[in-house]
Amino acid sequence: MAAGAQWDGNSMTQDEMMIKDQVIVLDDDDNIIGQGSKWETHRFVPGQPRGILHRAFSVFLFNGEGKLLLQQRAAEKITFPNVWTNTCCSHPLTGFTPTEVDRPEDLADGSVMGVKRAAVRKLDHELGIPAEAVPLSAFKFLTRLHYYAADIVTHGKHSPWGEHEIDYILFIQLSAEPAMKANPEEVSDTRWVSAEELVAMMKEPGLLWSPWFRIIAERWLLPLWWKDLGATLSTDVHVDTKQINRFDPPPEHRGGAGVCGLRDEKDASSSKKKQGAYGKVPVFEESKLRQLARVDEVFMALAYKAGYGGGASNVKIGADLGGHRAFCDDMLGRVSRSFAAVIRQLPPQLCMDVLVFYLVLRALDTVEDDMTAFGSPEDKIHCLRAFHATVLVGLTQNLGSGGGKQGRASVDKFLTANGMVGVGEGDERALLEQFMRVTQVYGSLNSGSRTVIREITRDMGAGMAEFVSKDLGQGTATLEEYNLYCHYVAGLVGQGLSRLFAVTQVELPGIASRMDLANSMGLFLQKTNIIRDYLEDYVDGRAFWPAEVWKKHAVKTGLLGELALPQNARAARACLNELVTDALELIPDCLEYMDQVLDDGVFKFCAIPQVMAAATLAEVYDSERLFRGVVKLRKGRAVKLILSSGTPHGLARHFRAAVRSIAQRVPRNDPSAERTRALCDRLLAALAPRCVAPRAPFAVVVYRVALIALACRHLSRHLAPASGAPLGYVIAPGAALTVMDVVMAVISLMTLGQLFEWAATFVRPAAPAAAAKPKQE
Repeated sequence: MAAGAQWDGNSMTQDEMMIKDQVIVLDDDDNIIGQGSKWETHRFVPGQPRGILHRAFSVFLFNGEGKLLLQQRAAEKITFPNVWTNTCCSHPLTGFTPTEVDRPEDLADGSVMGVKRAAVRKLDHELGIPAEAVPLSAFKFLTRLHYYAADIVTHGKHSPWGEHEIDYILFIQLSAEPAMKANPEEVSDTRWVSAEELVAMMKEPGLLWSPWFRIIAERWLLPLWWKDLGATLSTDVHVDTKQINRFDPPPEHRGGAGVCGLRDEKDASSSKKKQGAYGKVPVFEESKLRQLARVDEVFMALAYKAGYGGGASNVKIGADLGGHRAFCDDMLGRVSRSFAAVIRQLPPQLCMDVLVFYLVLRALDTVEDDMTAFGSPEDKIHCLRAFHATVLVGLTQNLGSGGGKQGRASVDKFLTANGMVGVGEGDERALLEQFMRVTQVYGSLNSGSRTVIREITRDMGAGMAEFVSKDLGQGTATLEEYNLYCHYVAGLVGQGLSRLFAVTQVELPGIASRMDLANSMGLFLQKTNIIRDYLEDYVDGRAFWPAEVWKKHAVKTGLLGELALPQNARAARACLNELVTDALELIPDCLEYMDQVLDDGVFKFCAIPQVMAAATLAEVYDSERLFRGVVKLRKGRAVKLILSSGTPHGLARHFRAAVRSIAQRVPRNDPSAERTRALCDRLLAALAPRCVAPRAPFAVVVYRVALIALACRHLSRHLAPASGAPLGYVIAPGAALTVMDVVMAVISLMTLGQLFEWAATFVRPAAPAAAAKPKQE
């Protein structure tokens, strides 16, 4: 909501408020780490089994007689309908002027004016109590309570809804009962009760109570706060601005997708933390059983783990003074989920250059992604724009006495002065805080590589800074802006890599002359990531889906979050399919770029992320799951893609498989159906000649036949002659399959498939010369 905008709860439905209202997202210590819609923060689903922790308040309004006003929540409420609870329970929101967001100093002095303003707003909305009847000065802040509760009473044991809040307790007493007119969409009943009447009421069968109020009443309200209401309101005897009281819900509210306990031991390790919304939304992966059922993928995964196809590392540690090269190699494996192995297999004269390039850009990306470390957007913008000059080049020039204590102290001072301490989480934070070690290796590279890395870092930092000040809560504005962002964060990477390939002489100089193709390859990968990460990015408050596209489909509220609501699944899929089609249009440029690549290691390095992206687009196309979490490829399938994409033929076949999968699933009524089908037809026609396998040498064919014969010989010991059997044999009595038998059977089937592919080359044209990879001279 824009600053200063008027909030009108009476003009919105419950669904609309769940999407439009932006609550304050917190860590366990009540530090603000972002914002999120009510819908996404109250979802109890795998990946966020207790929703997302956010700030709330609970008002306890007493009349002159000391009676407490209770309300029964309306049946229309999405979370905890029909329950009795305290006077008013709701959330302070972002985007208001005056603000409803309290700072640490507001809590320290107990004023919490933001929470009090939110309380006045909601008392009017829910109960019709006018603002003048409840002045801000009349509220008394007592303490904070941290709890969670799954709404399984309403939605069943697998409830997707619940509360997870740090609740600010506000007391207020009025000399006379205020005029009220309850909003029927919020409140179904009200009642003034004494302490004795409340105790009796809570024993009545058939009445439902909010889990937070029941525990508050039993632990604090009845034995402490209400017992001497005058002292509670007029003194600070019960005021606590430092401690957060934490409690689990009653047993009946520990079901759903939630688990018991406010903290998990597995969450305690900061080394595993990731930035942004990573881990806050569900991740959809196939079950172990279904993965094991794909025998070929299991075999590939085992072979890869055993070292087949992995290749040796070409990272040259050499005379590594100070262990800086070893540090970079180790840090690469820590911060990269997918690129570490392929970077290490690049040609030796290129490997370290790309490794350092990756770490530098990963550090820059960490600065961009951190939403809490900087005091203001201007601080982050300065850091991004100056990163290449201060942190990269400047730090190289300011290493002082190297590894000595004085040098380390001067580096620490330099990092602190340039905003690098405390940025990021886990390994990314460690990378930034020890960035001096990366700059040591950067300084040892040839001047051409240093120039490329410095210039791309400069341009990317400036581009990222351009988007820091933009409000990306609802995505980018136009397709042009969407493409520009992808250029800054990925297209520049493709261009930088092409220049590194050329300056290290691993590839011909011409590869650096087609920056348009390198940019398209980067855009293809980045657009895939943005499409896949819809929900993570939206929860984190920095989304990138272009409004020019999604606003054609989110017509009910005009908000990007509308696509995540189950009732809007059809419109959401239509929007998704349009963006996938937009990304697929980059494949011809990707293929043309790959035609320039001569070195086997460089080809594999470029091909693997592309086939992964194509497979991901096929996986998410027309999928409702993308709007409920993150859709990931099976691990076995990912390994299969890695091991079989190192040739032009393998690359083309994987592209064809992805495009064909999408073409076969285009919905008839999809608004982009005609565009998608026409594009798929063009792509399949262009890929067809590239997918023809080159004929295998005769020696390879003989080897495959011998392999099948050996496997059949091994398996034949389980057979016994039998007259009348279809093939004259049956399985011998008491035969028991071993692991080796299974391995042999899989080898036979895979090798037989290769032989069929070889035989097919005699009934169709061989691969054309243009599709074959040119040899490097």
